[in-house]
Amino acid sequence: MIHIKEFINKIAYMESRQKKDVVLTLDEARSLRDEISKLLLDLRDNTSNRKQEPIEVILQGGRW
Repeated sequence: MIHIKEFINKIAYMESRQKKDVVLTLDEARSLRDEISKLLLDLRDNTSNRKQEPIEVILQGGRW
């Protein structure tokens, strides 16, 4: 996640200088893409591997 942090820092720096353009080298862009892709794959794996636990609902009518 170091490349994502570097990107965030670069954006913050550019905002503080009131710049309108951010320039990334090809290596920076590739590294950022790879980290984002890995995070998305991890998120997909985590959400698809979650076990769906059944929900038990008990209705009691009392004196109906």
